[in-house]
Order: sequence, then C-alpha cells, then structure tokens
Amino acid sequence: MLTVALPDLARSIHATQSQQQWIVDAFAVALAALLLPSGVLGDRYGRRTTLLAGITLFGVTAAVSAFATSAGVLIGLRILSGAGAALIMPGTLSTITSVFPAEEKASAVAVWSGFAGAGAVIGLVGSGAMLEQFWWGSIFLVTAVLAGVAALATIVIVPPTSDPAAPRVDIPGSILSVLAIGGLVLGITEGPERGWLNPLTLAGLIGGAVALVAFVVAGLRTDEPLLDPRLFRNRGFSAGAVSVFLQFLAMMGFFFIFLQYLQLVQGYGTLKAALAVVPLAVGMMPASTAAARLAGRFGGRYVGATGLGVTAVGFLWLSQLSVTSSYWPVLAGMIVTGVGLGLGMTPATNAIVESLPIAKQGLASAVNDTSREMGGAFGIAIVGSAFTAGYRSHIAANLHQLPAQAATTARQAPAAALELAGRMGPNGQALAHQTKVAFLGGQREALLIGAVALFVGVAFLLLRGSTPVVEEETDWERFELEPVRA
Repeated sequence: MLTVALPDLARSIHATQSQQQWIVDAFAVALAALLLPSGVLGDRYGRRTTLLAGITLFGVTAAVSAFATSAGVLIGLRILSGAGAALIMPGTLSTITSVFPAEEKASAVAVWSGFAGAGAVIGLVGSGAMLEQFWWGSIFLVTAVLAGVAALATIVIVPPTSDPAAPRVDIPGSILSVLAIGGLVLGITEGPERGWLNPLTLAGLIGGAVALVAFVVAGLRTDEPLLDPRLFRNRGFSAGAVSVFLQFLAMMGFFFIFLQYLQLVQGYGTLKAALAVVPLAVGMMPASTAAARLAGRFGGRYVGATGLGVTAVGFLWLSQLSVTSSYWPVLAGMIVTGVGLGLGMTPATNAIVESLPIAKQGLASAVNDTSREMGGAFGIAIVGSAFTAGYRSHIAANLHQLPAQAATTARQAPAAALELAGRMGPNGQALAHQTKVAFLGGQREALLIGAVALFVGVAFLLLRGSTPVVEEETDWERFELEPVRA
C-alpha cells in the first residue's frame, strides 16, 4: 500500500529518494532480521500468542505512522512495525502446515502463497482508492483497523499450537543476523546516494559481510543455533530458500519502481495506477494453485525454474516500454509476470516447509518468510539503487542549462524534477520530457538486473537438483516427532 503513496508522502514530508527507499526498506529489514527468533518463540511459547502480540504492535505503530511529520520519525515507526510483522508472519504458515493433513498440505500452501502475493496487489488498489479522496496517512489508519479485525479473527479461529521442546532463542545469532542484514542493505542503499567509497557505505557493506560470516561460524559452533547453516545441505531446503529470495528481490524492486512509472511517466492517478497492476494478481493466483498440481506431476524443481524464467521474460518485456507506450504492452507484461510468480512461489515454499518436521514448522515458516523479506529488502536496495543511479546518469546531461539549485533538485528524484518542471510553465516542458526519458532509462537498467537475477535462479534450481550429492544427516532429520499441542 505504501508504494502507491510514496510520491504524495515524499512531497508532504520532504523525503529524498534515499529516504523513500528507507521508509519502505526499514520495515523489510526489521522484519527479515527478526523473523527467525520470532519463529522459534512461536514454536516454544505458542504461535497464536506471538501472532496476537505482533498484530497489536503492528496495528499501534501503523496508527501512529499516519501522523508522522518527518521522514526520520516515519522510518523509526516502520522499524517497529517490522518487528510486529516479524511476530505475525511465521504463525500464519506454520499453523497451516501443522493442522492440515499431508495430502492437503500442498494445496493449502498454494492458497497461502497465492494470497500472500496477491495481497500486495489488493493493497495497491485499496490504497489507490483512498488516496483519491484522502491524504497519505489514511492508508496507515486503515491498516490499523485491519489489524484489529485480524486480532479478533485470530482469537476466534486460530487454534493454539506449539512445540514445548523448541530450543531457546539464540541471542548472539539474533544480534549477528540484525547486523548482517542491516549493514548490507544500508551499504547498498546509500552507495548511489553518498558514493561507494563513502565511510558510511563502506561501514555498512564491510560490517554486514563480517557479521554474516560470524553468524555462519557461530551457527556451526552452537548447540542450539538460531539457524543451523548445515540445513542448507538439504537440496530442497536451499533451493526453496534461494528461489523465494530471488522472486521477492525481483518483485519488490519491481513494485518500488513501476508504480512510480505509472504515476510519473504515464500520468496515472493513484487509483488508476493501482488498478493497472491488478492483472499481476489475475495471473498469479490461478498459477499458484495450478503449480501445486504441476509440481506433483513434473517435480517442484522444474515448475519452480519455469516460474522464475517466465517472470524474467515479463521483466524483459516491460523494460522496453517508452514514454509513448500504451497500456496494452503493460497489461501483457503484467500477466506474464504474475503467471511466473505464481508458478515459482508455491514449489519454493513447499520445498522449505517439507524439509523440516511438523514440530519445527514455526522455524520452517520463519526461514521462508526471512527469505521473502530479505529478498524484498535487497530488491528495493539493489533494484532501487540501480534505478536511481541510472536515472541520475541519464538526466545529468540535460541539466547544464538550469540554475545550480534547480539542477540539484531535478537530479535528486524524478518526482522532484517533474514538480520543478510544472512550476516553470511552458519552459518546463523540455525538462518534463527529459525527466521521463531518464526515468525509463533507469527503469530499463533496473528491470534488466532483476531479470538477470531470476535467470541465475533458474540455473541454480536446475543444477542444484541435477547434481548428485551425498547429503549428511542433519539434526532435523534425527528428530523424533512429538505431537503438536492444540
């Protein structure tokens, strides 16, 4: 929902392009960093309990966010909202995989995957409709109301499940995961803004890499690690995690850019822009359901690889749009991309949850969700940064005739450049056109990066599944399954 409101929000609280990325990314980083310990908490102390705690934190911070007056305050609130979401998400999938019988589990996960992906599109339409009549803060107020409805439904419907034998939360591992994810995303996001040799950029990249190595080493030496790195020797587990990561890297980076394209380049209002991406859900939901049946017949590896490839083709198609493109090529690209995402998500999620026993489904769900959110955070950081760098590279040659202050404003972000062009009257028409052309140049480079990442995922899935390896028995495979308390 927030991606639709970014242009209005940026103008209202004077957020730079980098701050806009962090308003979106701060939530994803906090969510990704805290999912693993939250999943273990749910397994040990009750998935419904942690679910309710997360919904409460999420709803309260959403309500307060509606009245934020600066980018810094909003970013802080988004971090707290991400912490609440981290308590919510593992409980949803782990409850489904714990209560459904084996013969129905794949279909249940397919429905979950379809709604998880299509929910983003539904949110876009809802926020677009609200922003036609209300200010950007209304989307946060509606989110708070929905959180209240979700809390009530959880109390009435969701059964209490847990695993009394779940290990304690690995505090050092949790801290290292926060430092690793936060540092890497900080460096990737700030690189185009401050320069790749800037001390803050280098501190984020180097510090994040060191923390990641320390997290792996600590996991190998700890009796009860937050996430045992040896689990990735399981081909299904590792293939599923990588596939989910790459799909959300591509999808969240795409959403971050493409909604701005529809509003800034095509001139759509917020509601029209949101409706324009509905075909993504139209392709995604039936493909997600069909993926469960196709995986049972042809194998999840092949269906998942096909999904990634189809999504990449959709990106390549959309990367060729021009300033004068009509909606029809957008429609075709949306449907193709949605079908690809639907085919890819279900096999990847099933591969992860089927790799761990029922008693550890909270952890399995957390790994799946962590892969999703890390992919989303890195997608906004990498694809968004590539877009920003591309836009500034293309617009730079057209700013030499503007006053220094105006040129700086136009270079900062496309929305700022178009607002400046509007204030210039007829003299701003050339700047407006140049801004749109530069936007498309940055979008093209960003979508090509997303497509390359997806094709790398296709190769990984095919090679990972076809290379014979002798897998060592992991601790998870030696667990004696205990009945789930319900």
